[in-house]
Amino acid sequence: MNVIRKTIALPDGREILIETGKLAKQADGAVMVTLGQTMILATVCSAKEAVPGTDFMPLTVEYKEKFASNGRFPGGFTRREGKASDYEILIARLIDRALRPLFPSNYHAETFVNVTMYSADGVDMPESIAGLAASAALAVSDIPFEGPISEVRVARVNGEFVINPTFEQCKNADIELVVAATLDNIMMVEGEMKEVSEAEMLDAIRCAHEAIKPQCQAQLELMQEAGKTVKREYCHEENDEELRQQVHDACYAKAYAQATSADTYKHHREESFRAICDEFKAQFTEEELETKAPLIDRYYHDVEKEAMRRAVLDEGKRLDGRKTTDIRPIWCEVSPLPGPHGSSIFTRGETQSLSTVTLGTKRDEKIIDEAIVQGTDKFLLHYNFPPFATGEAKAQRGVGRREIGHGNLACRALKTMIPDDFPYTVRVVSDILESNGSSSMATVCAGTLALMDAGVPIKRPVSGIAMGLISENKGTNYAVLSDILGDEDHLGDMDFKTTGTEKGLTACQMDIKVDGLSYEILENALKQAHEGRMYILGKIKETMAEPRADLKPHAPRIVSFQIPQEYIGAVIGPGGKIIQGIQAETGAVVSIDEIDGVGIVEVASNNKESLDAAVARIRAIAAVPEVGEVYNSVIKSIMPYGCFVEFMPGKEGLLHISEIDWKRYETMEETGLQEGDTIAVKLLEIDEKTGKFKLSARVLKEKPEDYQEPERRPRGERRERPERGERRQERTDRHDGQQRHADRPRRENRPRRDEDSCRLDRE
Repeated sequence: MNVIRKTIALPDGREILIETGKLAKQADGAVMVTLGQTMILATVCSAKEAVPGTDFMPLTVEYKEKFASNGRFPGGFTRREGKASDYEILIARLIDRALRPLFPSNYHAETFVNVTMYSADGVDMPESIAGLAASAALAVSDIPFEGPISEVRVARVNGEFVINPTFEQCKNADIELVVAATLDNIMMVEGEMKEVSEAEMLDAIRCAHEAIKPQCQAQLELMQEAGKTVKREYCHEENDEELRQQVHDACYAKAYAQATSADTYKHHREESFRAICDEFKAQFTEEELETKAPLIDRYYHDVEKEAMRRAVLDEGKRLDGRKTTDIRPIWCEVSPLPGPHGSSIFTRGETQSLSTVTLGTKRDEKIIDEAIVQGTDKFLLHYNFPPFATGEAKAQRGVGRREIGHGNLACRALKTMIPDDFPYTVRVVSDILESNGSSSMATVCAGTLALMDAGVPIKRPVSGIAMGLISENKGTNYAVLSDILGDEDHLGDMDFKTTGTEKGLTACQMDIKVDGLSYEILENALKQAHEGRMYILGKIKETMAEPRADLKPHAPRIVSFQIPQEYIGAVIGPGGKIIQGIQAETGAVVSIDEIDGVGIVEVASNNKESLDAAVARIRAIAAVPEVGEVYNSVIKSIMPYGCFVEFMPGKEGLLHISEIDWKRYETMEETGLQEGDTIAVKLLEIDEKTGKFKLSARVLKEKPEDYQEPERRPRGERRERPERGERRQERTDRHDGQQRHADRPRRENRPRRDEDSCRLDRE
């Protein structure tokens, strides 16, 4: 067994180990990558031949986390890993977007990359090494690949950049990016930020790229030692160069004229471009087109791409006639729907989002149950892209990977603007009704308006924009395009989305499709994007400048407050009896959590009376007695020396006979108090040692002018005690009239038990 290992040192001293030749040897390429106790196996398999008629790269990337990796059982009835979670899909997309541009353009064999986490300790983030593992598996295979690449996560923690931070470090980060790159070029960026500047984001990308370079170099050495420097031969395209030239000669001038015609309507523009191709095909017979049509379509696509790019670079003209910095016309509207708690429409050119906001309670939080991460999420954003948005005649199926990815980007853009103390669970849903470029950024803008319409007190409005790039000669001649169209995304070299407030960036996503993207181009693109975002932000503020002062009338009202930890059980009750009773009687929804040793109570209801009643019930149960407060108490039992009263739910204390009134009572019968009576008392003192309560009712009454305090003997002076017989007689006389005292036989008159009965008892 020929096992090859490579070690890569991270800036903080940790090491990444890459190992091949030991596991999954029947795959075209397989590596195990280890960081700490996190171990990821990546395998890659590619078909030897392409499926006939395939003219694209059929790449499939899967990322999977095994629950056993962290010593956990999967949830559900089957207790088995099921379909990929949203989190796993997002990681798979990060890998896919970095790898896909680096396969040869004429390589069309089905290729499958599987990345699986087999071990984890919950300290290091496994996705930080997933891209490295996938690229290394390709490096030790014979599959054609213009890499290697690597991915790292970079975070800024306390002002310092950290490569591949731990879960704990990321909690305190204000910049968190995943960056993919080759030795020379940035390929992909995605992440979130807490309103930082464009210059700070560029610094993070530079730091990540420096960490990626040694990882790429290690893969080149691994490939050399594995003997995989020569890749497999393939022929997945059959070309007719003469026909290619004919298509170019006949169609380029017409396509260029259409590209510079400033046709603003997408479908009309598509029909005009298609007509040029159809006109060229008309010279061939149906029999000839059976073999030539696929080639003509492919060659004409290249002609259309060249015409669009040359129009931008040579004349500065875009397909719809805009300048490179122009933003399409924008119109917005809030509250178009009466039912949701908040709603909005944001339309930019031919891209339109209808967004809604729903406010819920703690019960509505999303439960996160991943192999490593468990918890809840109280801000949700869902993005839907139906086929009719682009005029396609097909059925609408389930949520795809693209929808999950676009929704995640918009969620990152907005979630940091929700105040930490906002008690509601928030769900934003963006339905794309039209699409021609950057529907995810329309979601950010529409989501901002819908949140403000719902009365969510967001810190600041957020806007987003998608930037494009047309470049040639390795970036020496280029044009950055603001607010790109769908065709400009498809035919261009970059799709760069940024979101942010007036204070700074909150999220970004960048995909590069060309080599040679310099930091100068990135810096200019970010500057131009900032100007575009500020323009769009102005349009948002014209529609709605700030959140509504209050929620909609039909939105649930939530009151959140704290109770001492020791009262949580009292509020819940045995088997949940008390809390269920409160909910049933008041109609409110009550939830209780313990956080940092304190009970956090949330009460929600659409009805104010219901809300107030539930809050009052809970506060009464969990209230803490306060010295000096007056309470309406209920007499629970009467004793010769006073009565026990319940002055708060579950709180009883002795009201001594001397504290009932300024008048001196010899017996409780003289007071006239009965069990069940109510009496106002004041809490005078709480004994620190015993926890007993000293209560008084007389201090709430007016003190008589002739009142004289009973004489108190000096401290240390013992009062004279009568003889035992005299004390007994005194008690008897004091309670004269109480037959149980007067008629009780004296001890000396009671019959004594004989010695035999006592002996039997002892035995």
